[in-house]
Amino acid sequence: MTDIFGLLKGKPGEPDYEKKGVIVQGITGSYGSLHASNMVSYGTNVVAGVTPGKGGQTWNDSIPIYNTMQEAVNATNAKISIIFVPAKFFLGAAREALEAGIKLLVAIPEHVPIRDTMETLELANKKGAVIIGPNTPGIMIPELIKVGIMPPMPFKAGKIAVLSKSGTLLYEISDALTNAGFGQSITIGIGGDPINGTRLIDAFEMVKDIPDLEGMVVVGEIGGDSEEMLAQRIIDSGFNKPTVAYIAGRAAPKEKRMGHAGAIVMGNYGSAESKISMFNKANIPVAKRPAEVPVLLAGKMEKSD
Repeated sequence: MTDIFGLLKGKPGEPDYEKKGVIVQGITGSYGSLHASNMVSYGTNVVAGVTPGKGGQTWNDSIPIYNTMQEAVNATNAKISIIFVPAKFFLGAAREALEAGIKLLVAIPEHVPIRDTMETLELANKKGAVIIGPNTPGIMIPELIKVGIMPPMPFKAGKIAVLSKSGTLLYEISDALTNAGFGQSITIGIGGDPINGTRLIDAFEMVKDIPDLEGMVVVGEIGGDSEEMLAQRIIDSGFNKPTVAYIAGRAAPKEKRMGHAGAIVMGNYGSAESKISMFNKANIPVAKRPAEVPVLLAGKMEKSD
């Protein structure tokens, strides 16, 4: 698997820094332009944009625009791309990026057709690439790089990994962690569409060996079994860093779709009770509200000292 942390963690002046650049697909659209500007302001090394038919122009008077991803990759050697296109154009944009050699693809569009997501994942697997999303707020190493749409305020550099199904809860819980003195080493929003390019269990594999990692927070939600799978993997792998979870939708009625397309409970499958039970087996306390997350984490870290 691509070393996502290593791919993202580069600073100006370091060897291969230019290869850690980010290409923005759809940079001339209002949404893509807004968030490209925000990423640049945060310090992200945006090296190119791609909009068919607008090659040869520049964005923001400085960043070159190309007609195709292959042209952009050839010119920049970038391995990271973020997609801001309507869902119906996602498959074509993602395929072009992966064929051009992109290794980390951040997929912002929501409601991507399931078949399109599956086709994209199949190609990504063949190419040894990682997809974050669709319907993701993105991925970031606080105070270094953000590839996504998350606001910068809640996040602070530190040693806690945060993996979240929900964008807004990622912000809220990271803010609570920051205010309690727990900065973040990396945060990953895996996305709320029915099929994720990166599941919770995949995100765990990406972050578990990060140098200096001191703990992990998992923000799940009702629906599916990704939280149960993650809890089992934590048990099987012997991962012993302090870990805390939060499950959104505990009070939601069963068999009714709630918000995210994947958040539907059938019987006990996908229920909050099922997820909490598995986390308990893995010795992972589950917060009843977001503000409780840093309190539980502090308690776990005291016990591990």
